[in-house]
Amino acid sequence: MKGVKGPGTAERILDVAERMVQERGFNGFSYADIAAELRVSKPALHYHYPGKAELGVALVDRYTARFTEALASLDNAGLSAPATLAGYANLYLAVLREHRMCLCGMLAAEYTTLPEPMQASVLAFFAANEAWLTTVLDRGITDGTVHVTGATGDAAATIVSGLEGAMLLARPHTDLTRFETAAAALLAGFTRLP
Repeated sequence: MKGVKGPGTAERILDVAERMVQERGFNGFSYADIAAELRVSKPALHYHYPGKAELGVALVDRYTARFTEALASLDNAGLSAPATLAGYANLYLAVLREHRMCLCGMLAAEYTTLPEPMQASVLAFFAANEAWLTTVLDRGITDGTVHVTGATGDAAATIVSGLEGAMLLARPHTDLTRFETAAAALLAGFTRLP
C-alpha cells in the first residue's frame, strides 16, 4: 500500500491516535478506526506499533516531549512566576480550544484499564509537571510574587489537579470561559498582590 512504510507514517498514526484519545479516550478507538481514517491496512499500523500498548506509550512519550518543550519556552521567556503560571494554564486552554482534552488527563481517567507501561508514562508526565511547577512556585516565593501555604510540591499538585478538573468540567459545556474563570481563581490563590 502506498506510503505505508514511508517517512511520516508513524507520525500520522500518532496524530490520529492522539486526537482520538483526546476526544474519545484510549478505550474509545481501535486500530480499525485509525486504519479507516488514514486509509491504510491494520497490518500497516502494526508495522509501526505492534500493539495498542506500544502505540499508547509512544503517544504519551511524544505528548510529554512536546509539553516539556512548551515548559522550556515558558522558562526562557523571562516572565515573572505569576506570568509563568498563567502561561502554564494557557497551555491547557490551547488544547481545550481545539475541542480536546489533555492527553494524559484523559488517560488518567482510564488509568486502571491501561497497560502498565502506559500507566508509568502517565505518572511520569504528571510528576514532571509537578516538579516544574514546584520550581516556578519556589522562584515566586523567593522574589515575593507567590504565596504558598504548606509545601510547594503540594501546591504544584493542586495546580495540576485544578487545571485538569477545570478542563473536564468546561468540556461538556463547550465553554472556554468556565475554564478561564476557574484557572484564574486557582492561580490567584498563589499570587501576591503588588
